[in-house]
Amino acid sequence: MTPFTPTSDLCDAHPEAQVFAPLFQNFGGQAKFSGPAFTLRVYENNTPVRATLETPGESRVLVVDGGGSLNCALVGDQLAGLGVENGWAGIIVHGCVRDTAQLCTMPIGIRALAAHPRRSGKADVGERDVVLTFAGVTVRPGDMIHADEDGICVLSQS
Repeated sequence: MTPFTPTSDLCDAHPEAQVFAPLFQNFGGQAKFSGPAFTLRVYENNTPVRATLETPGESRVLVVDGGGSLNCALVGDQLAGLGVENGWAGIIVHGCVRDTAQLCTMPIGIRALAAHPRRSGKADVGERDVVLTFAGVTVRPGDMIHADEDGICVLSQS
């Protein structure tokens, strides 16, 4: 296993690195995680999130642009459990999560804006493998995501 490089060291070595605005809270059991981005755009429904986490993660980071909605949770303990089972390194949600007491015990990185007890809708509507822009950064599929206690940075692969 490759040793983890702190985000502060990555930003020093790569001034071009993008850094997410410090809006995200740590909800997972792994504060440090990294991997290539897999992107999804959804709004107040998580069926595409479930479908993605049911596939082999291959140590990737699922980056979900939920439009910043604070009305419902897009990830809870069941979906995070799928992420663990299928080898996802982490999940970043531009939106909310729930089941936070369980999430913090799971061996996966999870960042989100906030916690919310309401589950999302179940419409199978969303876009995958798209360029996402939120929280001051643009994430393209395959960009390297690095997260630790200091924040989340993105190194472009293009």
